[in-house]
Amino acid sequence: MCIRDSFKGYDQAKPAGYDKEISHTDYGTPCGEYLRRYWHPVALTSEVSTTPLQIKILGEDLVIFKTTENKIGLVHKNCPHRRASLVYGKCEKKGIRCCYHGWLFAPDGEILETPGEDPNSKQAAKLRKTFKLGAYPVIEFNGLVFAYMGPPENIPEFPHYDAFDIPKIIRRPYRIEYNCNWIQVLDAIMDPVHTSFLHGQSSGIQFSKGFAEVGELEFFERGIQYLGCNTRRVDDYVWVRVNELILPNFTQAGSAFAADGTKTRYFGRSSFTRWVVPVDDKHCLALAWGNFGKRGDPEEYNNKEGCERIEAGEVMDRTWEEKQKKPGDAEAVEGMGAISAHKGEHLMPTDYGVMIYRRRIRKLIKNLKEGKEPPQPQSKKGDVVRTNGQDTVLRMPKRNIDDRKFIKSIGSNVMKLQFDAEKMPINDRDNHIIKKLSEAEIKQFEEEVKFLELAVEDTKEDYLEEVKFVNQALDVRQADMQVEFEIPEIDFQLASLDIEQNLQIQEVE
Repeated sequence: MCIRDSFKGYDQAKPAGYDKEISHTDYGTPCGEYLRRYWHPVALTSEVSTTPLQIKILGEDLVIFKTTENKIGLVHKNCPHRRASLVYGKCEKKGIRCCYHGWLFAPDGEILETPGEDPNSKQAAKLRKTFKLGAYPVIEFNGLVFAYMGPPENIPEFPHYDAFDIPKIIRRPYRIEYNCNWIQVLDAIMDPVHTSFLHGQSSGIQFSKGFAEVGELEFFERGIQYLGCNTRRVDDYVWVRVNELILPNFTQAGSAFAADGTKTRYFGRSSFTRWVVPVDDKHCLALAWGNFGKRGDPEEYNNKEGCERIEAGEVMDRTWEEKQKKPGDAEAVEGMGAISAHKGEHLMPTDYGVMIYRRRIRKLIKNLKEGKEPPQPQSKKGDVVRTNGQDTVLRMPKRNIDDRKFIKSIGSNVMKLQFDAEKMPINDRDNHIIKKLSEAEIKQFEEEVKFLELAVEDTKEDYLEEVKFVNQALDVRQADMQVEFEIPEIDFQLASLDIEQNLQIQEVE
């Protein structure tokens, strides 16, 4: 083969473009306007105090603060008087006061005082009556501060997910910064294959050995909920791990450390409940809770480093050499560039989850341009949003069938079980799913015993026929060679049907 047919660097040197429609999120951009129709976490509660904090969300410079009466405000960074930064402001009982001329603003942006102006000034009075500092409504919930940054006439109900109410779960708020576009981080949740390589093979075992197994994939599109189900075989177990995305940016993933595919687990819930929030086009935040406890991850990981490992496969504060030798999620997504060249991608069937959710976002952006507001996670006011991120590990030994089809069917049936129970109250739903999974496992054991019993009988017959054939052949050969040969009969017995010993058949001669 000649060089001109082998090397394609020059032919492919022209930089590929990126998808501006879904990657640009500043005010006035199509995607920015779409995202502003939802509630987003913008800070940890622990970060907010009477010392103003400058943040950037959706390309907008903001200041978040707490009054001396513990009321949280989220306002535009610059004072509307002479544009001084309110990050240098003073927090008081009723609001935040600008350092430059002392104007006082309430958390909702109302101008409470203009002390340098004549008290009888009609101009100042008119301004206070007709103008407000830009501000956004906030809700503090379980260690995270959420904000709605869209048109006030369209403010939606704050969504309540069933993941908020799972009993015996300790939720630890955390924040991770990524130096790349939000879509690159969001993509990973709908890319189940990357866990097998990035977290199991490329960098060694970052979570557990079972992660390195490449499973059978199935994707589900249910309104604005997207699920990626990766069903793996790990020895005698089948591990169903479900990642979840509810548009625009709510994500959950199965356990990081509590499940490894080697121990039975029924409907274990997600290791994190997370939102991926754009800072600007080249930076984003993961604001989340790490979920610890009986149905989450082990409580010994309930610390900053544990949350970082759950989020990215490794701690974030590492040397360049460490990152290069054992890359995690941050290195993978940031290595694509500040904004990935989407038009240079070559998407494959395993990327189906990425393709369908991106397509839906584009559709919702188009609808918004045409005046149709995007759907909210809750279908009607007061609804609790059902979630499906989870891990289930069932003891399902291999059988003399197509094992790939077998384990894929298990994943499909586990998902159907969850969907069928969706309208139940949360505790009833969870208990129902756990009970049905346990029953399914027992039924499988019973079927396996019957299968093995039949297999043993078939094997006996096959061997006895073979022995009979060989003895007949030897009889002929003996007559020819006048030599006596003896083939002992084989006595078969099923030594044990103990399922906990891998249902192994022992042959006893």
